Amino acid sequence: MPRNMTTVSVSLSDEMSAAVERLAEAGGYDTASEYICDLIRRDFDRQVLRAVLEDGRLSAQDEPMTARTLQSLRDRARLSARDHGGAKQ
Repeated sequence: MPRNMTTVSVSLSDEMSAAVERLAEAGGYDTASEYICDLIRRDFDRQVLRAVLEDGRLSAQDEPMTARTLQSLRDRARLSARDHGGAKQ
């Protein structure tokens, strides 16, 4: 069940609107709105991941960036995004 929802109107050119419809259908979304919401969630997740990576960089730890370390950062970013309304995992 969705949380409180707000409707936002966005003006798109005819070409952009057609592209959104095509991409939504090709991506298996039921509506263009679902597609756009997913784009926003993914952008939010990227921003969270960038912030986590920057925090790690600034922490000046001597831990090498291994696949395990990177996965740990991804997991932290997903949890943070979920806690702040980002993509549901």
